[in-house]
Amino acid sequence: MGVLLEIVVRTESDARQAEQGGADRLMVVGAVDNGGMSPEPEVFARIRDAVTIGIRPMVRLRPGFSTDGGEATRLRGLMRSYSAVGADGMVMGFLNDNGDVDAHVCGALLAEGEWPWSFHRAVDSVFDADDAWPVLSTLPRLDGVITAGSARGVGHGLDELLRLAQSPAVARLIIAGGGLEAEHIPWLVRAGVRQFHVGRSARPRRDACAGVDADLVASWRRLLDSSWAHVHASTLP
Repeated sequence: MGVLLEIVVRTESDARQAEQGGADRLMVVGAVDNGGMSPEPEVFARIRDAVTIGIRPMVRLRPGFSTDGGEATRLRGLMRSYSAVGADGMVMGFLNDNGDVDAHVCGALLAEGEWPWSFHRAVDSVFDADDAWPVLSTLPRLDGVITAGSARGVGHGLDELLRLAQSPAVARLIIAGGGLEAEHIPWLVRAGVRQFHVGRSARPRRDACAGVDADLVASWRRLLDSSWAHVHASTLP
């Protein structure tokens, strides 16, 4: 089974570097500030043509995690455009006015296709995480939730991620990301987390304006694979 490595990219060069370094999947954004925004469909199409690995666009048009009817119409149009040029899935995450997972909005957008998808880090800003995960589990085709365990990043949320991962069903969905550090990996892999999301740490000096570097991606690949091999070996009779 192994461990999945997802890298955040903006350009064709980013995508090629990520694939060369051993990424399994790409999350494509148009801008990396405020947690990432939707890419232009034309840019997404060029990135799709540049690589052979899985690729998912961010579906988000403004900062924050809310949306409205007019914006949802625009999001549907974007999703159709992404699907038409070969998106393997989508990435989105919306909360309602009460700070809960907005299952209504997510469900309406999910009706646009049959692709798998990831819920983005909105989950780290919910009013009650223990209420959020059961709601997420009811949404169709969800195969991952990008989360740091805290809106402040994995450095603050590691204990929460480890607590959540005590449920095998939740551990299977966790895509650990958001300030992820090398020292976090052994703990998370040992807890059953099998998906990881890397953004700035795949770029020189963790500079959001710098391009993805294949050597940095490869260092994450080696760390994940060695951690997985160690855990797997320890479970053998």
